[in-house]
Amino acid sequence: MPRKIWIGLALITVASLATQIASAQNVASVYKDRTVTILVGYGAGGTYGQTSLLLAQHFGKKIPGDPTVIVQHMPGAGGIKATNYAYNVMPKNGLNVMMLPEMSVVSQVLRPKKVKYKINNFTFLGRVFGAPQVLTLRRDSGIRSLDDMKIKEIIIAANGTSSSTYIIPAMMNAMLGTKFKIVTGYKGSAGTSLSMERGETAGMTNSWVSWKANRPQWFNKKSDNFAVNFVQTGFTREPDLPDIPLLTELATNSDDKAAAAMMSTAAIIGRGLSFPPGVPANLVAPLRAAFWKTVSDPVFKAQATKRKLPVIPIEGGKLQKTIGDAIAAMSPAVIAKARKYVFGK
Repeated sequence: MPRKIWIGLALITVASLATQIASAQNVASVYKDRTVTILVGYGAGGTYGQTSLLLAQHFGKKIPGDPTVIVQHMPGAGGIKATNYAYNVMPKNGLNVMMLPEMSVVSQVLRPKKVKYKINNFTFLGRVFGAPQVLTLRRDSGIRSLDDMKIKEIIIAANGTSSSTYIIPAMMNAMLGTKFKIVTGYKGSAGTSLSMERGETAGMTNSWVSWKANRPQWFNKKSDNFAVNFVQTGFTREPDLPDIPLLTELATNSDDKAAAAMMSTAAIIGRGLSFPPGVPANLVAPLRAAFWKTVSDPVFKAQATKRKLPVIPIEGGKLQKTIGDAIAAMSPAVIAKARKYVFGK
């Protein structure tokens, strides 16, 4: 190789390294001696609270500048209150991130008057794990099949009308002819689960991750369990639940399958972190890298296992594309049909 070309390449390499070092220093200056806040749209209990606290313990150590990370809870309207705040009010300085509700896409397309955000304008840093929803009923409800659900009225516990606990059984009523009577007002998965234990309600939907973390005793017998799983949402069946059908599989026509697939975006979003729109672009790559280092750390994984939280991560860029593609694929006709199914208009 001619000497001049070699020298030129060397100078380019040195310049590139200098740029990278300067960039890292600039990012570190943003976060050194500062506090990063994770906003969560639910209470401290459940897998949102557990996952956000675990991230708070580890995420800052991977960010240049080693900031302190804390968690702020802003419950209300099934996470819509906090998401609206994050999109429109939250400071765009890189010191605030949000654990987006898993139903963010569904809420955006079904509740346009309440939602004040566009989910694909958030910048996804990454996901820790997905959380497919499962419809579960007490064994003593007498329900043994989908056909039974079409004959007998079943009282279902729900949080609010923006929650998956309401939307999924409401969609099943319209799509499949089930006879769920949905009672709203319960606080979080703890409240809905307790209502089942007390016999106030016969069933509810919940993420399979939450069931395994908080009520494993309901399902740990080979027979005569307290509760029985009937339907799950998501794009693929949970490995633990290979015999439980997906809502998309139960749908009988293309529009219904598309409406059911809309619900499956909740499993993709799961539990992760995102920047609000408007954060300086130079912070995105370093924070995505920090997130990936966090979820790849053996210590983080071990502590997640102790908390019965899975680590099935997706990188921020890939998650961004998946969510964007899912929204682009939703036709106005399917959205209108899904909205009518759930809210009657």
